[in-house]
Amino acid sequence: MNALIVIDVQNDFCPGGALEVPDGDAVVGPCNQLMARFDHVILTQDWHPSGHASFASRHARAPYETVELAYGTQVLWPDHCVQGTSGAAFHSDLDTQRATLTIRKGHRVGIDSYSGFFENDRTTPTGLAGALRDLGVRRIYLAGLATDFCVQYTALDGRAAGFEVAVVEDAVRGIDLKGSLAAAWQAMESADVARVTSEELR
Repeated sequence: MNALIVIDVQNDFCPGGALEVPDGDAVVGPCNQLMARFDHVILTQDWHPSGHASFASRHARAPYETVELAYGTQVLWPDHCVQGTSGAAFHSDLDTQRATLTIRKGHRVGIDSYSGFFENDRTTPTGLAGALRDLGVRRIYLAGLATDFCVQYTALDGRAAGFEVAVVEDAVRGIDLKGSLAAAWQAMESADVARVTSEELR
């Protein structure tokens, strides 16, 4: 059994958003087309409280600097995807009606969460792995934002949890901080994450 996981296609990650991923809204069409081909579609949603530990404003620092938190090095981001705001909402053109489950992540004020499987402390689960196993899913396909952060972390954690994982390369976009995009593709390849296109899934 296969499932599609659509990662963080939210207004704040799209053009004009607080943490804009270049060309981020270009994933919406491919994601919608992909959703029609899967019985199981799961969405992830960044869902931060105000004053979240990953926000540069919390530390009086500039965005994209790093700090050391209890769980390790944290990139500091502009305030984004704050619970209940329009920025945290899914892109209006994303066909969310096809989703059977939404996983909200990053909702604990002191811990960021890139992966759909775990918070960044690497021990607090989101419940995604259990949900997939309950559905009998063995292989997951990933689409959404951003390739070098939330997509990559979800892919690597999916592999570590024993799932076959593929990233749909035309349905993702990256931020690319200091070469992070190329590094992410290399890390995923090294973990036996497949790289496919939407055309291959027709």
